[in-house]
Amino acid sequence: MLSCVPTVRLSVFQQRRTFTSSLAKRFSFFNAQSFTESQAQAALDKDCIDFLPWLEQIAGAKITNTLSIGKSVYGRALFASKVIHAGDCILKVPFNAQITPGELPTDIRVSLTDEVGNIGKLAALLMIERNRGQNSRWFPYISRLPHLSDMHSTLFWDENELNMIRCSAVLKETVKQKARIEKEFSLVAQAFKQHLHNVIERPALENFMYAYALVGSRAWETSIGISLIPFADFVNHDGLFASIVLSDEDNRLSEVTADRNYSVGDEVFIRYGEFSNATLMLDFGFTLPYNTHDEVQIQMDVPNDDPLLNMKLGLLQTHCTRSVKDINIFHSSYDTFTIKEVKAATGKGKGIPQSLRAFARLLCCTTPQELNDLSKEAEQNDGRLARLPFKDRSKELEAHNIILSHINRLIEDHSVCIKELESSDYGFESQRFTVRRQMARDLLFGELRVLKSAAEWLNHYCTTL
Repeated sequence: MLSCVPTVRLSVFQQRRTFTSSLAKRFSFFNAQSFTESQAQAALDKDCIDFLPWLEQIAGAKITNTLSIGKSVYGRALFASKVIHAGDCILKVPFNAQITPGELPTDIRVSLTDEVGNIGKLAALLMIERNRGQNSRWFPYISRLPHLSDMHSTLFWDENELNMIRCSAVLKETVKQKARIEKEFSLVAQAFKQHLHNVIERPALENFMYAYALVGSRAWETSIGISLIPFADFVNHDGLFASIVLSDEDNRLSEVTADRNYSVGDEVFIRYGEFSNATLMLDFGFTLPYNTHDEVQIQMDVPNDDPLLNMKLGLLQTHCTRSVKDINIFHSSYDTFTIKEVKAATGKGKGIPQSLRAFARLLCCTTPQELNDLSKEAEQNDGRLARLPFKDRSKELEAHNIILSHINRLIEDHSVCIKELESSDYGFESQRFTVRRQMARDLLFGELRVLKSAAEWLNHYCTTL
């Protein structure tokens, strides 16, 4: 039985993975019109010639007949070593050749309660295996993972770098994620001190965060739990591709099937998921120059000085203004909403959550009677609050102007940050800063595009009321 294997996500910006930025346009590593198999073999990553034989020895099975490990502008990648046709199975990695938290020493596994998530547990195992060096059975894999200096998740950005994206919700989520990691690290460090004090004397937060980011950007959720899948995690992401990692429970392996034809020398891609640049930046450490899945998280609150505050909060909890479909990134409370790009200003406004429009209608209520009317309307329909337009045109206009005003402020904030990015003279730029500056640019331009599309629709809606 085959099942889709979702990629693990660090943030709840909610759930996989590459490791570098999209500064350069994707191009074939082999840089030529056509290649023979012998020419392609000559262009492989020489550091990985022994990798597949090692992994196949652990697996006790053939992993691939059509892929080779090479290097692209993104770092390590997989390339077609033979002609591949759409529908061909291009790799199979048995479960026994995957790394899971089940390999943790028993004492450590028992000590780590549910307060440490699966990513944290696998990160702890990765720390243990890295400490073992060449004595680890996974050394050939671990030694080929990206170095900390190659990781560009916002978890590793300094204060000045984070300031470039201060207008985006990514900043707030980065702070929250670092706090979660620090909390899990304290529990892991305590377990190490109790059971592995002679092996890892002083585990460092930086090492745990590095391991945590590696797992979060490379692991998949499989039928045997969260797994690092050697070789499969060398394949890079392209949101336009349909190939994904599938879990075959009957044959106890993970596999990938090609969604298109590849010539010898072509880089092979899969899709980690339909993720915005916000998610890709925090969870995987890269962005796309134009990401069709970009979205913006906005937060709106019932003012603390609202005379009807308690009544409004009670209605929100009773009737729940949002549906699960409205939540695409982050762990959201009732006052957090996610906007996607609105394709047409004259359409139905798909991309602006109905829950956000309902929340705005609630905000502009000024009497208990108006709130009681909304509650009664919800009970007479599907139970959701304020889903129908106000019959009073002025009230409907006021509600949508609340949203429009909020979005216009975000547009202004994004425009200011982008202007600083474009005009600032940073003098000498390290390669790391250049990569992160471009990532910030990709994020902000994508979010600005989404915000402007929403503002355009709201303006049209308000003028036609």
